[in-house]
Amino acid sequence: MKLKDLVKVLNDELQPEQFKDYCPNGLQVEGKPEVFKLATGVTACEELIEQAIAWGADAILVHHGFFWKNERDEIVGMKKRRLQKLLTHDISLLGYHLPLDAHETMGNNATLAALLDITTTGPLDPAEKRPVGNIGEITASLSLEQFAEHIEKKLNRKPLVISGGDHPVKSVAWCTGGAQGFISLAVNAGVDVYISGEISESTVHTAREEGVHYISAGHHATEKGGVQAFGEWLQKQHGIEHRFFDIPNPV
Repeated sequence: MKLKDLVKVLNDELQPEQFKDYCPNGLQVEGKPEVFKLATGVTACEELIEQAIAWGADAILVHHGFFWKNERDEIVGMKKRRLQKLLTHDISLLGYHLPLDAHETMGNNATLAALLDITTTGPLDPAEKRPVGNIGEITASLSLEQFAEHIEKKLNRKPLVISGGDHPVKSVAWCTGGAQGFISLAVNAGVDVYISGEISESTVHTAREEGVHYISAGHHATEKGGVQAFGEWLQKQHGIEHRFFDIPNPV
């Protein structure tokens, strides 16, 4: 598949122009014009790039790419090493941040819901045109401990759990990654539990005082689904060979 066609297919599906993001979405580093092998991963770290090189990838698709707002502009140190390896091996880098969170069927929030057996009933923030978080329900009520065990089993990672009282879990709100600040939206939605990837000091107090359970399930762990789903979709629809590389990250 030609690189320009791959970019068009992804842009058409993810519609990055609909988002005000913290980084450029789409093709971030241009490599060879033909893509036969596509590597995917959560973050374009040096280890992912090295594993993609060893596999013989022509392009890499990630959720966390390069060129974030408020970072240094200079191409030095870590940024220089990453870019140098991509350019030396003529590998393209494609990154989609908020568009990959929000995609209705293959995005991070959609794939997390499917993994955790949550039925989506609406957006976390009804004011958003393309919501990046959702609300929903699980089939049967569980205790907070049982629900946390379910998450641990599915994500293969023990979550950090903050109790918001002694009520069971039936209604759920979630937003993958570093979206702990959206807990106020979960409070407004009146759900039993809110799930995100990370936690802040203030999140604990909000959960306890507002009566909503909070589960920090891991930034990396909650955002593995989107790139995998898109890689598998591209392989099925366009014949590109795909491999997901899971670079361990405890956060």
